Amino acid sequence: MIKSIKDNWLTNIRGDLLAGIVVALALIPEAIAFSIIAGVDPKVGLYASFCIAVIIAFVGGRPGMISAATGAMALLMVTLVKEHGLEYLLAATLLTGVLQIGAGYLTLGGLMRFVSRSVVTGFVNALAILIFMAQLPELTNVTWHVYAMTAAGLGIIYLFPLLPVVGKILPSPLICIVSLTAVAMFLNLDIRTVGDMGELPDTLPIFLWPDVPLNLDTLMIILPYSVALAVVGLLESMMTATIVDDLTDTTSDRNRECKGQGIANIGSGLLGGMAGCAMIGQSIINVKSGGRTRL
Repeated sequence: MIKSIKDNWLTNIRGDLLAGIVVALALIPEAIAFSIIAGVDPKVGLYASFCIAVIIAFVGGRPGMISAATGAMALLMVTLVKEHGLEYLLAATLLTGVLQIGAGYLTLGGLMRFVSRSVVTGFVNALAILIFMAQLPELTNVTWHVYAMTAAGLGIIYLFPLLPVVGKILPSPLICIVSLTAVAMFLNLDIRTVGDMGELPDTLPIFLWPDVPLNLDTLMIILPYSVALAVVGLLESMMTATIVDDLTDTTSDRNRECKGQGIANIGSGLLGGMAGCAMIGQSIINVKSGGRTRL
């Protein structure tokens, strides 16, 4: 038992802590953006990212993989939120978790081995294109400071690891975020910040039960959304697990990951968050920054 805890949590403390800081800083603007996509308050995405990331670390089947609120899941929620409101979204999130736990017990995670490599490659490339396209509005009709900061950020991320000693000690994305944030604050540059995207919460999430009628009508409203969220969430999580497996030359427990995703989504729904799943971008950032274990 003690050896298992040590192997899963304490074999890479420095690398995991540094990678965790990088991912946490990168997750904040993404969580706010996904909340805006879904049509809910920014804190719903932030609470989801906090709850899902912490819970999946304990119960998931793929150490080093990051799960939180995602764009793919947010897109599926838009109509539900618009027509029925946040409470029904929270109820749908709970049902999504139940369905994913059921998928884990039915050992559906093993079906991912039948997905071809070309599908995974296409998924990753399409996601890269979508992420790039999503950034373009941030680079149009802006001051020259934004282009200078962008160029400096890319330079730090790609050139810093080439330094013989220092580049091996700290992850370059962490140095990029901290140093350029300090420059922007010190020079009071005219650039958009995370705070401009939406109001950040100043309290921790609290337990709450969705305020919806517990009847068949409610089930009929949320079931189609929950099924779609469960399927998309598991597909994205299993594909991400495959990529992390390749990057780390290890294997993951896919059926445990299905159950873990379900438990995490139930936890998110009970704490005021939206449904989420594994994030390929953040998972790669985590692994490339040195993250390996559940820590």
